[in-house]
Amino acid sequence: MADILIVDDERDIRELISDILEDEGYTTRLAGTSDEAVAQVKKDLPALMILDIWLKDSAMDGIDILKMVKREHPEVPIVIISGHGNIEIAVAAIKQGAYDFIEKPFNIDQLMVVIARAMETSRLRRENVELKRKESGPVEMIGASAAFKTLRANLEKVMRSNGRVLLTGPAGSGKELAARIIHAGSDRATGPFVVVNSAAVEPDRMEEVLFGREGPERGIEPGLLEEANGGILYFDEVADMPLGTQSKILRVLVEQSFSRVGGTDKINVDVRVISSTTRDLTAEIAARRFREELYHRLNVVPIHVPPLAERREDIPRLGEYFIEMFNATQGLPLREISDEARAMLQSMPWPGNVRQLKNVIERVLILGDGNGVIEVAELLEVDTGAEAGDGAGVVLPAALATLPLREAREAFEREYLLTQINRFGGNISRTASFVGMERSALHRKLKSLGVVTGTKSGARVAYVAGENEEAG
Repeated sequence: MADILIVDDERDIRELISDILEDEGYTTRLAGTSDEAVAQVKKDLPALMILDIWLKDSAMDGIDILKMVKREHPEVPIVIISGHGNIEIAVAAIKQGAYDFIEKPFNIDQLMVVIARAMETSRLRRENVELKRKESGPVEMIGASAAFKTLRANLEKVMRSNGRVLLTGPAGSGKELAARIIHAGSDRATGPFVVVNSAAVEPDRMEEVLFGREGPERGIEPGLLEEANGGILYFDEVADMPLGTQSKILRVLVEQSFSRVGGTDKINVDVRVISSTTRDLTAEIAARRFREELYHRLNVVPIHVPPLAERREDIPRLGEYFIEMFNATQGLPLREISDEARAMLQSMPWPGNVRQLKNVIERVLILGDGNGVIEVAELLEVDTGAEAGDGAGVVLPAALATLPLREAREAFEREYLLTQINRFGGNISRTASFVGMERSALHRKLKSLGVVTGTKSGARVAYVAGENEEAG
């Protein structure tokens, strides 16, 4: 079973408790002074401590040790025992974070009940942390496009380092998943992955949430920084962090220590920080909404997470993955996607990115026609954002309706071929095969329409010459 550290200046007492606990299957360690107790804690963190208040010939008493351990290791339950027990001492111990207080001479059965409950509480807390780490499901990224491969390669490069990473990209593109991939492949994989949703926390509570708080009434309440000790702290939408908190986080990044709200003691932490944003932080800095010093601290390694529009090749495989996932987790039908439906999914704009695609697949499986193949008509019925039309299946955009036939045909051909080339990851041969043109004829058509191809975010993309300064 688990390891328990017994701290008492009376040798007979600590050995008696040890013998009883070892008879129950526990492993124990003993300490007679504060120095011995501190050395034992630093050597190997116990699962639980039994701590005497009064320690003769020691630099610290039990309350001092309690405060030290709870400051650095708040997850360790501590049971206080004392031969001079009174209400004031008991209240002081509980306020400092003790699990319980037992007065000497204690009843052995009472002590065993308290220890069993404390150990159970500790076990449940550890299991809860593990569940929180796993709540997002398997840490897996799906794709084979050039943009995806570039992203994956960049993530693998930063996994083993301890450098801070700033993930940029539109909402729904998978920035948190990218952060979890870094965590899973790092030396901190067994440590916690703690998410700070900067937009969801009230500005006036942000410091308590991050740093925790302490006071005479409620004792010590650890914050997310302490929870993330030894692991990764992920700031989701870091641009939404209040300016006042930004300056304090900057100091934490420099010193790797902080004080709880209402407290004065310094708490040391070993935390790797990964941040994400959908905004242009340089513009936020210019608008005085984000601290430039913090930006440079967080932006050690910038990684762009591409939108779904830059990795259209991956859409069919992502759709299949979500179908398999919903079948396994919700028992929804295991269906295939027709070639026409695949083409439609690859040509849609997807402003909500991977998250939107996942929602569309789930709706189709819930509201669809059963176990058959998913067809275009079914996608249109579940509000994908595409338009079904009145009967012909095509809605003429207003911009085309105002043009002469020749100009409208040219505009349509340009948009159609842009969509198809990007759908096939910039591969002209595959595009020519799909649209039914000879490759040389397609090249001539693209030249006449002013369509060129270039590289963006590691992917080959098509664009209209003069409209995309980054490509090429």
